[in-house]
Order: sequence, then C-alpha cells, then structure tokens
Amino acid sequence: MIEKPGLFISFEGGEGSGKSTQIRRLEEWFRNQGRDIVVTREPGGSSGAEEIRTLLLTGDPGRWDAVTEALLMFASRRDHVERTIRPALADGKVVLCDRFADSSVAYQGYGHGLGPDYIRNLWELAIDGFKPDLTLMFDLPVEVGLARAGARFANVSAAEDRFERMGLEFHQRLRNGFREIADAEPQRCRIIDADGDIETVSERVISTVEAFIAGQGA
Repeated sequence: MIEKPGLFISFEGGEGSGKSTQIRRLEEWFRNQGRDIVVTREPGGSSGAEEIRTLLLTGDPGRWDAVTEALLMFASRRDHVERTIRPALADGKVVLCDRFADSSVAYQGYGHGLGPDYIRNLWELAIDGFKPDLTLMFDLPVEVGLARAGARFANVSAAEDRFERMGLEFHQRLRNGFREIADAEPQRCRIIDADGDIETVSERVISTVEAFIAGQGA
C-alpha cells in the first residue's frame, strides 16, 4: 500500500471571517476521504503554546508592544511546530491549522507596523521558514467581520478578544496585509471570498482544496 503524504493547510483571515466553522467542515470532508486529521490552532496547539496563548489574547490591547508580541507568537509557534505539526505530517496526517505564521506577518508586520520583512526574518530564525503546503485566506469587508466577532463574544466573560478591540484602521491594515501576502505567494495561497452563508463558503473551500490536491497529485 502506498502511504499518503502528510498535508499541511492553514486558515488565515481577519476577525470574524469564519475560519473556525470552515475548518470543521473541511475536517469532515477529509474524514470522508479516509484521511487522518489533526485540527489545531495558533497561538496554541501544544501545551506550552497554549500557555503563551493566554498571555497574547487576553488583557488590554496595549499590553505588549509589537516586538514583544511577535516574539511571543514565534515562541508559541516553535513549540507548536515541533510537538504537534511535524510529528503529524511525518505520520501522513492532514493538519488543519487555524492561523499560522502569515498571521504574524499580517498582525505584527502590517497591523502594528513592524513591516513584513521583520516578521519573515523571525519566521526563518524560529522555525527555519517552515510553511504550510496550502494557505486559505478568508477575505471579507472589515465591518462585516468585526460585527460577526462582536456577536460571537457578546455573552462570553473574559473572552480572548484583545485583537478585536484594536480599532477599525488596524483591521483594515490586516485585510490589506493578508491580500498582499496572497498576491506575493500565489503558488501557496488562495483567497476565499468569505462574505456568504456557511454552505456557500464551504463549497468554495472544498473546490479550492480539491483543485490544489489534484494539482499536487496528492
């Protein structure tokens, strides 16, 4: 029997873009194909990384400066890659990750103004430039995403909502940053129109993944 190779797919986008829902949909689709799946997230995804997640996503929006925030993100990511992602890929599993290093490029690079090259240098140093095979960029108007995110957290105490509270201009820089990342790496990144109902967006995701797999011969 020929073993199926591991496949690493990351999900990116601004707040309220619907990534988490679509990860569950794609997980179900892959399981129906007979694949073993690991669903994970960033920041987080391993025991050490989850501890750092709490530091990053709670508290006042100005709790960390941009450099400290970026370093914490990559400390978390290093543990996540080494303890969760690489072992799963070595076992031939499909890894679906809610955010990866492109989020650092967008949030700290574009959003906080450190610049994308600064973050890409950290990316290379911390995890040797390790990248997903496919990155799905969920794109929708900022106002729509923030309204969705606000509804999600409305009745949750001590929610991980630090980034949601960073202001409209910050989130517009994020959206622009994600689109620039996708334009710069079209072989890896695909923009998904996330401004639609769950079923419609799910169809867009699955057709995009099917086309990618067919092109890779996976």
